[in-house]
This record gives sequence, C-alpha cells and structure tokens, in this order.
Amino acid sequence: MTAHTHVSSLAVRLGTVCALALAVTGATTLAPGATHEATAAAVATKALHVAASKKGSPYQFGATGPHRFDCSGLTLYSFKQAGHKLPRTAQQQYNHARHISGSSRKAGDLVFFHSGGHVYHVGIYAGNGKIWHSPKAGTVVRLERIWSHSVWYGRVG
Repeated sequence: MTAHTHVSSLAVRLGTVCALALAVTGATTLAPGATHEATAAAVATKALHVAASKKGSPYQFGATGPHRFDCSGLTLYSFKQAGHKLPRTAQQQYNHARHISGSSRKAGDLVFFHSGGHVYHVGIYAGNGKIWHSPKAGTVVRLERIWSHSVWYGRVG
C-alpha cells in the first residue's frame, strides 16, 4: 500500500466514522456560511419577538427603551436584546444592514422607509406585509401594514 493510498483509505474511514456520528447524534452538516445565516436568522427572530413584546410602549423622540422608544430606538433595543449591536439612527442602521430585495425579505429583517436617498423611518418586518414599529409622537409601538412602496429592506448579521 502506498502512502497516498493509505491516506485516502484513512480519509474514507474517518468520513464514515463522522457520518455515523452524525447519524447517531441526529446532527446535521451545514454548508460553509450556513452557520452564519442560521445565527443571523435566530437573532432576527428573537429581535422580532422583543419588538412585539413592546406593543403599547409610548413613542418618545430619542428614546431607546426599555419603556419608551422612537423608531430606531425600538430596532436598536430589540436587536441588542437578541445579541446584536446596531447603530443609533435609521439611516445608520440602513448603512449597517446587508441590503436585500423585497422578494427575499423574511420576518426579522429591517424595513427602511425613504424619500429619495434619505432614510427617515425603520421597523422590523413581521411577515404578511406588516412591521412592528414606533411610528411618531402621540402613538405607541404597534403592528401595522407597510403603507408605502418607498421602502428598502436590510438583513442584520
């Protein structure tokens, strides 16, 4: 047996052992990058649940929680509770997020409302065309249908 054949044989046996270990433990293998995507999805889901838990909290300009929020304060707080730090303003959060198309949006993604190139509002996508957000003075954190076509989407993580 040559050294090359021996190494190849060992690799096959190790691969078999790894496959058996995965089968016995119920584990799965992930493609490169899939672990990062899974982690980002888990953070986004947790942030969405945090935002929903703040339903009814009053809007206050400049507030970042835990009892009062402005729009970017709610997203900042929600993602912080989920283990991810976001910048403070809606525009900064847009610049920080990975930009995605509306057709690839998922619950937990950020929804940015814009006028021209300026982002003026942000919420967390809840699915079914709705967001959790803290709209404006005199209102509270609530679930609401996206009312504009001038939106961009971003994924955190």
